[in-house]
Amino acid sequence: MCCTSEITHQTVRWIMMKLFGSFLQVYGTLVLNKRVRADPVKFIVDKWPEFRVFICKPQCLQEDDLFRTTVIFTTDPAALKEIVENSSVIDWTKYMRLGIDCCHIDVLTGMASEKNVSSNKIAVCHVMILQDMSRLPPIDSSGISLGSLDESHVDLVAQTWKFGKGGAAKNMIRNMIVNFPSCCVLDADRKPVSWILTYSRCEMGMLYTLPEHRLKGYAKVVTITLARRLHAEGYPVYSLIEEGHENNIRVFKELGFTEVPSYRVTWFEFNDL
Repeated sequence: MCCTSEITHQTVRWIMMKLFGSFLQVYGTLVLNKRVRADPVKFIVDKWPEFRVFICKPQCLQEDDLFRTTVIFTTDPAALKEIVENSSVIDWTKYMRLGIDCCHIDVLTGMASEKNVSSNKIAVCHVMILQDMSRLPPIDSSGISLGSLDESHVDLVAQTWKFGKGGAAKNMIRNMIVNFPSCCVLDADRKPVSWILTYSRCEMGMLYTLPEHRLKGYAKVVTITLARRLHAEGYPVYSLIEEGHENNIRVFKELGFTEVPSYRVTWFEFNDL
């Protein structure tokens, strides 16, 4: 097991191309962490470069911060079990959120059961990726005022996000708005009426349009605009869409995104108090 704070962007991109969608969250975390000011993340592998387990573990966790998620990629469940048994990697005595491929979650829930640690599934998401930018449809943004969110918009975004209650959620949203790319449609008073953000793992999300401004095509405009910006700046362009939100999946497919086959990301929380 080793920490890998000095992984080169070129090496990780080569690995991402080999592993495709299943490595996107790790790759996205690495890219953002190296390019913008963000919360520190420790990158842990069982060996390098032929790793079987790759963990992105946020640092400086606060007791009340529920949204700094550890992301795990693995090609070997046995290797994953071995590494998560190490208390220096996963502290099973504290609350934590973990994101991992659905097919490997049994390793973590089984370990939690052995340690009498509570576990709860938060969500399961489809992975939608834009591989070919030419598939993005053209947009007519004439008459639409586009911009980026700023810190004054934190409360508005939090109020419309399903997990947005509490100070921890606002801290997460503030970090996203201040440090990562976003796009919004502004009304005549320069207030956002439709927006999309970028998570710390580089996926596009929190897409929302105020009810009184729907059916105007704003969601597509902000999604396409942010996708083009991310691509131009060298970021992967993808989104995670929660199971059951078939309409959102349809919209992203209309925009040229494709679903990564046979892969679902599941989010679990442990030691929920």
